[in-house]
Amino acid sequence: MITTVTLHAAIDRTLYVDKFGVGQVQRVIREVNEPGGKGNNVAKVIRQLGGQVTATGIIAGNNGAFIESSLTERGIRTAFIQSTGDSRVCLNILDDSSGSSTELLGRGPTMLEAEAEAIKNKVQELAIQSSVVVMSGSLPPGAPDTLYAELIRIVRSAGARAFLDTGGTAFNVGLSAAPHFIKPNEQELAEWLGKKPSDVGEWTRAAHMLADQGINEVCITLGSNGALAILNGTAYMVKPPAIQPVNTVGCGDAFVGGMAYAAERGDSAESRLRTAVTAAAANAMSSKAGDIDYGLFEEYEHQVQIIPL
Repeated sequence: MITTVTLHAAIDRTLYVDKFGVGQVQRVIREVNEPGGKGNNVAKVIRQLGGQVTATGIIAGNNGAFIESSLTERGIRTAFIQSTGDSRVCLNILDDSSGSSTELLGRGPTMLEAEAEAIKNKVQELAIQSSVVVMSGSLPPGAPDTLYAELIRIVRSAGARAFLDTGGTAFNVGLSAAPHFIKPNEQELAEWLGKKPSDVGEWTRAAHMLADQGINEVCITLGSNGALAILNGTAYMVKPPAIQPVNTVGCGDAFVGGMAYAAERGDSAESRLRTAVTAAAANAMSSKAGDIDYGLFEEYEHQVQIIPL
């Protein structure tokens, strides 16, 4: 089994308008509501690929109830900790005329000390039953910067592989616990490194610097350029299919979902990377985050190029 952890769950609400203008009254053409938060997106992709997954984390109020019921309807087992207040809403306004996207990310409830302890206990319980535990997304207000590091140590002590996908201070502190897998994107890696690498050689050296901290699998996602990975000491460049993306939100989550699903199956390094990049490409062809069409996945799978470096 795979477990996903979403500490900052959300309803992802997408509003489609003809032409978005600041300070104007707009009529919404179409509205889509999805259970969100990065870990929940990962869980959705794992399930669509055919994996068994349990989603845990923090939810609250009516919004939290929607998140949980929507995941359950998709065949995802849930084991959330209930908080007070209401889970946040992340609003994405899509302008049909220009294709532009405007995002407004809700704050959400403040995590209490008791909830931090409760999620540590829940993750320990689920990690014992899991081969992979994926921790994704930002920490909620009130959460200690050390929380992901603490959860990683819990997962490792239970014998499961800890996957971490976050940024900022939570990423830096999380590295100290040596997760099995990390997936910084270009911006997150540049922030950690203190500069943006200028070529493949610099990206590769930066990835090796991370791997040298005791991390088995380092994947740097590069948007339309695919990914650069260090898996158990071997470097790879992965080239995605040539597509015209509909929506890139959630592609990183789909990548992580593909890696986790393939890791639980025991696939080879190259097969894991192929599954991850294919899932990200399929997600890019959907208007929803954490959503893939399996027919497209099968079509794209043979178009991914994996180049050992």
